[in-house]
Amino acid sequence: MNKEDIVKQIQELKSQPKRKFTQSYDLIINLKNLVTKSDPVDFFVTLPHASGKKVKIACFCNNQLLDSANKNCDKVIEEGDFAKFKDKKEGKKLANGFSYFVAQATLMPKVAASFGKALGIRGKMPNPKLGCVVPPNANLEPLVKKLRTTVRLQSGKATNLQCLVGKEDQPDEEIAANIIAVYKAALKSLPNETQNIKNLQLKLTMGKPVKL
Repeated sequence: MNKEDIVKQIQELKSQPKRKFTQSYDLIINLKNLVTKSDPVDFFVTLPHASGKKVKIACFCNNQLLDSANKNCDKVIEEGDFAKFKDKKEGKKLANGFSYFVAQATLMPKVAASFGKALGIRGKMPNPKLGCVVPPNANLEPLVKKLRTTVRLQSGKATNLQCLVGKEDQPDEEIAANIIAVYKAALKSLPNETQNIKNLQLKLTMGKPVKL
């Protein structure tokens, strides 16, 4: 995948009619030779540049991690407040309001008991693979910085993967770099790499897609 060719396609998208708001770039990876219903694809990618989407992060902690959590996260749920979220509506509201959840490792059993239903069904439990289960003395700044530019791609039962890779007011080179990062991650996550990719498309929010 050539960066210069991607930039040309981005410029082609920019020739489409302008809108009265800043549109987003959506990358669509159409799949083939893969039964996603029985073997869904699900992976995370940390982009080299921001996608333009606001990523909100919440942290479950006690006093040991509290200072770092308050400095870096959008919401802090202290151990003593866990019980408040056992209410189904409150749990759902919390789960839908944040992209990622970080948890103090020593509290994970309590987090699972109090938030497992609300977060688990949405795939938002603190993810150890992403580094979201942390020791009580952790410095959360680098983790939160990484999560701000991390996107998740899930096929579910669909035959494609889709994610936001930037906004139209970002430099073309940043969008192209994000696309390449997602493509490389997809190759590593698909069982037969290029044999599972039919094609890639890029589109603006209200525009027609172009093939990459």
